[in-house]
Amino acid sequence: MHQTKRSLNVLFTCIGRRVSLLNSFRKAAVELGIRAKFLGTDITELSPALQLCDEKIITKPVGHNGYIAHLLRIVKRHRVDLVVPTIDTDLMVLAQNKGRFERLGCMVLVSNPEVVDIARDKRKLHKFLLRNGFGAPETMSLKEALRKKRLPMPRFLKPWDGSASKSNHRVDNRRELEFYGKRIRNCIVQEFIDGQEYTCDVYVDFDMKVRCVVPRKRVETRGGEVTKSKIEKNRSIMDVARRVTEALGAGPGMITIQLFLCKDGNVKIIEINPRFGGGVPLSIRAGADSPRWILEQMTGCAPLIKFDGFRDRLYMLRWDSEVWLG
Repeated sequence: MHQTKRSLNVLFTCIGRRVSLLNSFRKAAVELGIRAKFLGTDITELSPALQLCDEKIITKPVGHNGYIAHLLRIVKRHRVDLVVPTIDTDLMVLAQNKGRFERLGCMVLVSNPEVVDIARDKRKLHKFLLRNGFGAPETMSLKEALRKKRLPMPRFLKPWDGSASKSNHRVDNRRELEFYGKRIRNCIVQEFIDGQEYTCDVYVDFDMKVRCVVPRKRVETRGGEVTKSKIEKNRSIMDVARRVTEALGAGPGMITIQLFLCKDGNVKIIEINPRFGGGVPLSIRAGADSPRWILEQMTGCAPLIKFDGFRDRLYMLRWDSEVWLG
C-alpha cells in the first residue's frame, strides 16, 4: 500500500502536549525527503501541540458516540495515511475500528483489541504476566486485602483501569488502606516494590517484530509523567521487555513497559501501555529513532535497526515551555 509514496499525511489523535513527539516526526520526514503533512485532533483549541500542527481539528471526546465517524471523515477528507494515538483512552476504540480505517487506505498504529484490553485492565495484566512466567507485584482486590488479618505493609493502591498515576496511593497501615481504598474507584491493592523503576520503550515494526528496547531509569516524575530520566543499557531488563512484548503480541508501533528491578535482581512488571510514552523523546534522542523507522516503513523502505544501537547513559531533564496565542 505504501510502496511508492514519498508524501504522507499523518494524524495524531488527542495530541495534547506531545510537542516533542510531533517535532520528532517532522524532523524525520525532512531528513528522509518526505513531503509530510501533520494533522492533530483535540477537544479544545487550547492544546499546545495542536498549535504546531499543519492542520488542527477539534473533535468530540473519545467516549462520544460520533467520535470514530468524525475521525473517519477526517481521514477521508485529508487522505490520511497514518493515525498515531497518544493517550490510553483512545486505544480501544481505535483498535476495534482499525479495519474501517484500513479500508480507506489508512494505517492505525495500535495493537489489537485483546492486547489493549489486557494492558488497560491491571487485573488481567497481572494474570497474564504470572501465566506466562513473568514477575509481577502481588495484586488483590480491596475486599481481599481487607479480609486478611495479616497484610504486610506498605501497600500500593491504584485503579485497575487507571492511567498517568491518577488516584495512586501508598498506604502504610490498615487505617490508610480503608480510608483511601473507599475513595479510589475500581481499587486494587498491590505489594509495594522496593527497587529501581524503569520505563522501556519497545519498538515493534510493521511485521510485528521487536526491533529495539530502550530502558529509561525514572529519576523524577510529575503528574505521572517522567521529568528526569537516564538511559541504562541493562541487558536483563531489555530481554524481559522484549519477551513480554512478544508473548503479548503487542504492536505495531511503540510499546511502553513500566517495571521494577528489585534488589534481588528480579524484574517485576507493573504496567504496559501500547502507545508512545511521555518520556520517549529521550530514546529518540539517543538514536532509537522510532518516528523515522515508522515513516521509512510507511514509504516501503526497510529501516536499518540495531536492537541495542542507541546511546547509553544519556540523561533527559525536562522543563515547561510556552505557546503564544492571540
